[in-house]
Amino acid sequence: MTAPSPVPKRKLYEDVRAHLARMIESGALRPGDALPSERELMDGLSVGRPAIREAMQSLERSGLITIRHGGRARVAEPSIGRMFGQVSDSMRHMLMHSPVSLENLKDARVTFEAEMARLAARRHSVQDIERLQSIVAEQAEAIADAPRFRMLDGRFHREVAFISGNPIWVALAEALFRWLNDFHVDLVAVPGLEPLTLQEHRLIVGAIASGQPDRAAAAMSDHLLRANALYRRTAPRAD
Repeated sequence: MTAPSPVPKRKLYEDVRAHLARMIESGALRPGDALPSERELMDGLSVGRPAIREAMQSLERSGLITIRHGGRARVAEPSIGRMFGQVSDSMRHMLMHSPVSLENLKDARVTFEAEMARLAARRHSVQDIERLQSIVAEQAEAIADAPRFRMLDGRFHREVAFISGNPIWVALAEALFRWLNDFHVDLVAVPGLEPLTLQEHRLIVGAIASGQPDRAAAAMSDHLLRANALYRRTAPRAD
């Protein structure tokens, strides 16, 4: 019988990280609380400064703590936006080097934003429609200014999610647009098609204002599927 492979030993900083993570998860340290100082941790855990600092850096990358120069590390306040920010580097790598993942993200965005438009048609107020119309009007004025036009495009989609009343949807809508804008800008803006984007945005606003959820979802879905189809035709082919 083949002998089992040895279990790899954990590094010292991983033990420190696990100890601090347990303190946070148990509530012994709450959002905003300062962590023990490096000296206190070194004495209490009988480890050196390198293990403490590596553990702190790992917790910061995970979004559990914040580290400021000259001050004590603190337990991070819960933030959906920070959570999405933590995965940006991994998302960049995935979107740049995994065509399958990019296709999956585009499909997920269509489904997600169509549902946001459906919710918006059910829950909108007069003020919500006025905000959407104002954004589209700003876009029309910025039609020759590509960076501003894209910024307003992102604001439009975020505003549709905002009408749902769920801040998680808002953060997700913003993250999806930002990832595509940063790493595949041609998926959110094709030069020369700004008038078509404006027309489609007006159709979405009209559908939401009509209070017809299926119509609003279809308008948003058609808008994003059109953009995805254009990207497939213009994207460079791999040799």
